[in-house]
Amino acid sequence: MGNGFGEKLRAERLERGLTQAELGKNLYSPSYISLLETGRREPTAEVIEELARRLELAPKALEAWSQPVSVSDAEYVLAGLYARQAWDLRDYQLAASHAATAAQIALEAKNNSAWWNMTYMQAECVMKQGQLKECQQIVEHLLEHPMATESAGLGVRAWQMLAAVCHGQGQLATAVEHAKQAVKLSEQLPKGSTLIIGAHRALIGALAESGKLDEAWEYCLAMIEHMDEHSMSQLAGEVAWVVGNVAFMRHDYVEGIKHHERAAKLLSPANDIELWARFNKASAAVRLSSGIVEPETLSAIERAELALSIVGGNKTDQLEVAFIRARWLYLTGDIPAAVEKLREIHADRKVLARHTAGEVSLLLGKSLKAAGEASEALKFLEEAQHDFSAAGASDRVQQAMDAVLEIRLAERRAAKEHSEA
Repeated sequence: MGNGFGEKLRAERLERGLTQAELGKNLYSPSYISLLETGRREPTAEVIEELARRLELAPKALEAWSQPVSVSDAEYVLAGLYARQAWDLRDYQLAASHAATAAQIALEAKNNSAWWNMTYMQAECVMKQGQLKECQQIVEHLLEHPMATESAGLGVRAWQMLAAVCHGQGQLATAVEHAKQAVKLSEQLPKGSTLIIGAHRALIGALAESGKLDEAWEYCLAMIEHMDEHSMSQLAGEVAWVVGNVAFMRHDYVEGIKHHERAAKLLSPANDIELWARFNKASAAVRLSSGIVEPETLSAIERAELALSIVGGNKTDQLEVAFIRARWLYLTGDIPAAVEKLREIHADRKVLARHTAGEVSLLLGKSLKAAGEASEALKFLEEAQHDFSAAGASDRVQQAMDAVLEIRLAERRAAKEHSEA
């Protein structure tokens, strides 16, 4: 069996928007499909025929998948295997290097599907390292390839990742535009596809950060319609997480708590501790943004910090979790500790997305105001206003302006009282 089988199986599965569990449903486990795709298990003729049937492939595809191994095939399989092993160990820099090597071998062999898959994996690895501009260049290159237009599934994946990259850089309007493209393409996929859910999540996140909460909620309801009783628990947990986020941001606390409690039950650290870390970080963040200071919020912060200490995470992840802790300190009245932590985060603000950097400056300004340092507070509040404006977060521009206005009015009152004394 050549390199052909595993990579072609993965490419055909992803093109149809299927998970490994969905492809193997009722017959093959997700782990078995994974072993086939990575070349660590040889399929029997019956397995090949059954999977081809499920993927609605012509019989001639079976012959193409059974070609003898060439030298380039073997090198490609090895590079791809090294890339996945490094990914499993969360060594994303090494994984990106091996994925790039595999992509180059595939390119020279004129194997478009293998090239596309390995290049996409390289982009994922680069994104994990927080190198968003480099990731953007790779994804834009993928979108230029005919495969991205010929396959709805591949197009959705690329547009969704591009939206996430722009979101991460604080380019919210652009992120919304790209995510809408992903959602539009996803209409061609089977109902319940994980790619449809992913496209909606990207759009909802960008809309919510842009302050377009009503539109974000409409897409939340549309996303829920793609879920049914057969949906995997982890996917259902991710949907509940996103819906809860938007509910909190809309100040619908009952709905927010309901969905986040459901997400907490469905998402397990044993299945994906990195995802579990991101959920707890997000849950704590939206609760604090809504002013909910209670034991469960603190527990979410502590779980996020614990999980991050296990998985590591890039500099952006570390700063975002630190910012959540700083917000907790501010809301619980420990202003000196909040100021100290926020100054440390602010020193590395260029690592953060523009709108997140604005949040840091805004909270630092508010904390300094609470500490009686109004003049210095103004500097950070005006900085926040500029960041929010550049990111397209119009609702938060107004928050920063209101905070500046409060200080200006207080200064005028004090000056007037002094002159009258």
